[in-house]
Amino acid sequence: LVAGTDGVGTKLRVAFLMDRHDTVGIDLVAMCVNDILVQGAEPLFFLDYLAVGRLVPEKVAAIVGGVAEGCRQAGCALIGGETAEMPGFYAPDEYDLAGFAVGVVERFRIVDGRAIRPGDVLVGLASAGLHSNGYSLARRCFFDLAGCTVDTHLPELGCTVGEEMLRPTRIYVRPVLAALERFTIRGMAHITGGGLTENIPRILPPGLKAVIETRAWEVPPVFRCIQEIGGVAEAEMRRTFNMGIGFVLVVPEKEAREVQAFLAATGESAWIIGCVEAGEGRIEFR
Repeated sequence: LVAGTDGVGTKLRVAFLMDRHDTVGIDLVAMCVNDILVQGAEPLFFLDYLAVGRLVPEKVAAIVGGVAEGCRQAGCALIGGETAEMPGFYAPDEYDLAGFAVGVVERFRIVDGRAIRPGDVLVGLASAGLHSNGYSLARRCFFDLAGCTVDTHLPELGCTVGEEMLRPTRIYVRPVLAALERFTIRGMAHITGGGLTENIPRILPPGLKAVIETRAWEVPPVFRCIQEIGGVAEAEMRRTFNMGIGFVLVVPEKEAREVQAFLAATGESAWIIGCVEAGEGRIEFR
């Protein structure tokens, strides 16, 4: 069994501002199931914890509906949860969410990165945008520095700031489990807090580094907007945001193109974004 727990973080602030609550449950499931997926685990079941300042049945129904949708996308069962009304602890219109996912993988099929070797290739799967990380910086740039509201329409984004920021986190379970059945996958990383800079080195054995080709994929406009508004250095962007890559597979070079084509056939946008080399420094951007 493989278990994981996580929350949605300050993305919830955007849901409060928009008074829209039907997508944050998808984020919650995504953050948990993608984390256990990196070890090759198939999610079995999910539980949620919702704490509210004031219990509004319609709002709770929307939140839990999002959790149920996330579980549907992940192919796991929502077996229960807890809703706690805590007046005086949370503001009347605010809440917090936590989730717990449990999955299963055969011991001999656990993916832990130990088999990664020089010459292996990194295949990146597209994110939907910000996902659920970097929201303190994103909110500061859009709301404090640029003076936007959630209803501000930015031509660069093709939608309102609120719509972009509330876009749900991708759930990678189905395509990745299918790829695991067909190909040799030596390591996987869910690109969350810390971005590519911190999440990829965590799975590499000692003495190896990842080399990332930064022009291998198109960075979504939301990240360049944040960078320009806030004057954020490229290194900080890469350490804070996923920059358009939500999940990474490490595969043998001879299988990389096949893996990319297979993922594309499942509807995923996937790119070969780099390789593994001998060396120190853990990660290098070119």
